[in-house]
Amino acid sequence: MSDLNTGKIIPIDIQKEMENSFLDYAMSVIVSRALPDVRDGLKPVHRRILYAMHDLGITSDKSYKKSARVVGEVLGKYHPHGDVALYDAMVRMAQDFSTRYTLVDGHGNFGSIDGDNAAAMRYTEVRMAKISTELLRDIDKNTIDYQLNFDETLEEPKVLPSRFPNLLVNGSAGIAVGMATNIPPHNLGEVIEGVTALIENPEVSDEELMQYIKGPDFPTGGLILGKSGIKDAYTTGRGKLKIRAKTEIESLKGNKHRILVTELPYQVNKAKLIESIAGLVRDKKVEGISDLRDESDRDGLRVVIELKRDVNPKVLLNQLYKYTSLEQSFGVILLALVKGEPKVLTLRQILNHYLEFQKEVITRRTKYLLDKAEARAHIIEGLRIALNNLDAVIKLIRESQTVKKAKEGLMNNFSLSEKQAQAILDMRLQKLTALERDKIEEEYKELMDKIDYYKRVLSDENLVLEIIKKEITEVKEKYADNRQTLITQKAGEIDEEDLIPNEDVIITLTHQGYIKRVPLSTYRNQKRGGRGISGMTTKDDDFVEHLFATTTHNYILFFTNKGKVYRLKVYEIPEASRQAKGTAIVNLLTKDPDEHISAVIPIEEFTHDDYLFFVTKKGIVKKVILDELKAYRKDGLIAVTLKENDELIDVHLTNGKQEVFLGTKKGYAIKFSEEEVRSMGRVSRGVKGISVGEDDEVVGMDIPQENKDLLVISENGFGKRTPITEYRSQSRGGKGIYTFKITEKTGELAGYRMVSEKDEIILVTATGVINRQAVKGISQMSRRTQGVRTIRLKEEDRVVSLAIPKN
Repeated sequence: MSDLNTGKIIPIDIQKEMENSFLDYAMSVIVSRALPDVRDGLKPVHRRILYAMHDLGITSDKSYKKSARVVGEVLGKYHPHGDVALYDAMVRMAQDFSTRYTLVDGHGNFGSIDGDNAAAMRYTEVRMAKISTELLRDIDKNTIDYQLNFDETLEEPKVLPSRFPNLLVNGSAGIAVGMATNIPPHNLGEVIEGVTALIENPEVSDEELMQYIKGPDFPTGGLILGKSGIKDAYTTGRGKLKIRAKTEIESLKGNKHRILVTELPYQVNKAKLIESIAGLVRDKKVEGISDLRDESDRDGLRVVIELKRDVNPKVLLNQLYKYTSLEQSFGVILLALVKGEPKVLTLRQILNHYLEFQKEVITRRTKYLLDKAEARAHIIEGLRIALNNLDAVIKLIRESQTVKKAKEGLMNNFSLSEKQAQAILDMRLQKLTALERDKIEEEYKELMDKIDYYKRVLSDENLVLEIIKKEITEVKEKYADNRQTLITQKAGEIDEEDLIPNEDVIITLTHQGYIKRVPLSTYRNQKRGGRGISGMTTKDDDFVEHLFATTTHNYILFFTNKGKVYRLKVYEIPEASRQAKGTAIVNLLTKDPDEHISAVIPIEEFTHDDYLFFVTKKGIVKKVILDELKAYRKDGLIAVTLKENDELIDVHLTNGKQEVFLGTKKGYAIKFSEEEVRSMGRVSRGVKGISVGEDDEVVGMDIPQENKDLLVISENGFGKRTPITEYRSQSRGGKGIYTFKITEKTGELAGYRMVSEKDEIILVTATGVINRQAVKGISQMSRRTQGVRTIRLKEEDRVVSLAIPKN
């Protein structure tokens, strides 16, 4: 890189430069483009459009102005981006099928629910919608902060005063870098009732808040199926809603029926929906439709689907729900900027942030009005002094040779300030009449009352909250309307599993956390001696760690180091091609960032006959009947309660009568019958499986099998195989027996696994090196030996993980 000032070449690290540049770009997208502010619910582009219209005076009570005029104003002063994207944003603000409470009043062609584009900006006209005035109300009373625009010639607001919770009311959707937001719109009256409830009782529960804010309210109406997704979204910030079109079934003569679609799911294109239904009929995926037509007009939406004689309309409607956008999922992500940082928020947190912002707005407005009232009272006090000493004041002014001397005389003789003296000099003679003097006294009294009130507001938060409550209630009374989206119970919902064929599949999960589902038929039968086919494409530093055959209706349990269990139905894992690397598991499980998966177990059902056997790094073991984990929580279920500084390292599915092998990093191992461990409840801690020293911990667990050896690997890369018969059975809780000769050369043990000669192993090092080798190349030795070198490591590197890859 060259320094423009000196002309010198400055060497830089291109990786660091790329990282810094991309980080700057990412933060710009996150903060300045894609995400809304939690306070006013607006992205910068929408805020600038409204502020520019306010600045131009294009309010709801004024005449329309050309859209191009507004776009030019915004581009030239505040938003140096593309005019097409900016106009599109303004168009969506004016579309009653895109925005629940439109913020722009559009005149002309602003597109349609069929996906028709709006007319060019030179043809359409706009002005602020009435409700938008509530977003900007009191903006001239020092209620918000300003910042310099892009060329530092003008100031623009950082946020609008937003006298109603616009983030929830109109929602927001945006994709930033590494994150996205998808906030559905809500009913204005319900949201304001929720804010009022929070003001009246700051400790109101989430369940009580949901009695006021019942769920999203989409501008296109439709139905939301069930309340579980709504509850998830409101209590965790993430949830999945199922939304359906509103339909009616009408009976016709001759045992015929027709289906009327009168409301669509949010953001569904009507023309494409009709086209997709026609395609299903043409391809004979759906049979029984005799006619399909669009009868929508200015009075509302109406799509007519006529059925053939004797066709069951409910069955056909369920088929349409399955194959078309008459039923859709809406993934809620309540992510917004809080003090410039993106955060996933719960419903209560959004309302709390809005309430705190409104406290600030009211406090700043009151301080502004107080300062203004005190300044006016100061002037009035001067005028009162002048009127009480009228003759002396007139005499002094008449005898003064200049205005300056008159002002100084007033200040010195009557103890007036410069502003008061100037006000007296500027006073018109008509103020000397008795009536005008009474008006001054009356104004002074009113000012004193206002000053007293403003001071009381500034010293009492309860008064501030009462003002907020009163003002948002006024907004509710003025703009609230009836709910458009109906929330139903799940009774009418078709079971998703019933629509999915129960077929055999292969599940693969890689070391770095990529999972996928592939039909078993993909792996065709081959003759003996064939080369086989590649199961998936992985990066050089990744490998398939778990591979198993199951069926789409079965479960997969994921256990994490924090002792929690998550579960998925197999069909919930995205299907991928044989060569694809799959989907990151973090996109399917709502686990914490510092949680990692310790074990993966596929099961068909939660039975009373099977057990899960747990072991922690502190040597605690626990046996749980599989049925104990039948309960389900999307954010994970506690499978074992851990002590501080302990972690779950492995879980195995057993029959309750097998033997268990545990090994520690200091080289101690124990083999005992799992029958020594009684079955326990889900949240119990467990019992001691092996006694470990303060500087020791369990690093491996496995189930001994006939004709298999125990493979141990040390952190410095030494390993060996030992017949499992060399390990006698002991009672649980003991220290175990010595299994490896640990020296400074070998280092402590990194892992234990049961292997056969045909297996391969993968060693993973701290620096990310992946070493794959055949087990048969590792010598079989007795318990007390140190083994042979299996991998040559660079200085400071060490083996951290031992795995058996799945092909």
